Amino acid sequence: MTLITEVEGRRVTLSNLDKVLYPATGTTKGEVLHYYATAADALLRHLHNRPVSFLRYPDGPDGQLFFTKNPPLGTPAWVNTAPVPRSEDAGARQVMIQDLPSLVWAANLVVEFHTHQWQAGMPGLADRMVFDLDPGAPATVVECCAVAAWLRERLGDDGLHAYAKTSGSKGLHVLVPLEPTPSSRVTAYAKSLAVEAEAVLPRLVVHRMTRSLRPGKVFVDYSQNAAAKTTAAPYTLRAKAVPAVSAPVTWGEVEGCRDPGDLVFLADDIAPRLERHGDLFGPLADPDRAGPLP
Repeated sequence: MTLITEVEGRRVTLSNLDKVLYPATGTTKGEVLHYYATAADALLRHLHNRPVSFLRYPDGPDGQLFFTKNPPLGTPAWVNTAPVPRSEDAGARQVMIQDLPSLVWAANLVVEFHTHQWQAGMPGLADRMVFDLDPGAPATVVECCAVAAWLRERLGDDGLHAYAKTSGSKGLHVLVPLEPTPSSRVTAYAKSLAVEAEAVLPRLVVHRMTRSLRPGKVFVDYSQNAAAKTTAAPYTLRAKAVPAVSAPVTWGEVEGCRDPGDLVFLADDIAPRLERHGDLFGPLADPDRAGPLP
């Protein structure tokens, strides 16, 4: 079934609303669209003015997954795009999700939203820094929380504010608002903290990607600060067995995590969390919280 609806004056075509995308929970495409509409205010705050890449999973997480950087075929003319420098394509552009109509249009494609750490018009000049904490089994998000707490304190020593969110998968993301800084410098600083974390917590942390080093430890991935890299956006759904969300969390929740299930948040959990906490990542968009790298 195809439905043509109007969203804030834009005609948006929605399709296959009854299609089950997450068999484990019976979550349909229509429910995915409803989630994105209800989380729109918070999500759009973090997509604003950032070129977006999509991980598409139109047949659910068990179907084909493919990453899309270029505007998808059939992108409406009213959906904004921005130039994105790529060595292989000087004229490359990516979609900008700036409002509810473009969000609903993109959500109909069944996507994860991924963004750079810089804004359109300032490629390679990062206003956010990210640490992707990835546990190697048997380590879990519980171990990631211990590393995140160390990073928060260490970043605080340098006058920087840290905020945490679940990855929506196994791990945790720690983000830091910055005064605009070249991505290469942010990457170097993030790497120095990853190396320091391994020196201070050698039984818990590894800073190299080598698979053989990672069992039972948390890989502190600093590489997503590179100008070409992207990270799952706050509040995006992930292509996992259940409709898990990359959800901002309080530091109290991080410090109190004792079981991996403590930090699993599904689509239905987000509206109550937004009502209770507001947008925990709101300070990331506040220039007064942005700090300079030391």
